[in-house]
Amino acid sequence: MIPILVFAVVVLVLAIVHVAKIHDKEREVYWKLHSEELEHQRKMQELEEQLERVKQGG
Repeated sequence: MIPILVFAVVVLVLAIVHVAKIHDKEREVYWKLHSEELEHQRKMQELEEQLERVKQGG
């Protein structure tokens, strides 16, 4: 009975570690996407400003 309990505890610990790693990866991907979205918005704003300058100049 004891070997089964030890095995179950080891499996449980490994599962918790695996879930924690997945969670960290999800957070990393979320922040990367968020920063890329902000960069995209900044570039779009710059392009809109350039377009306005072109419209006013022409």
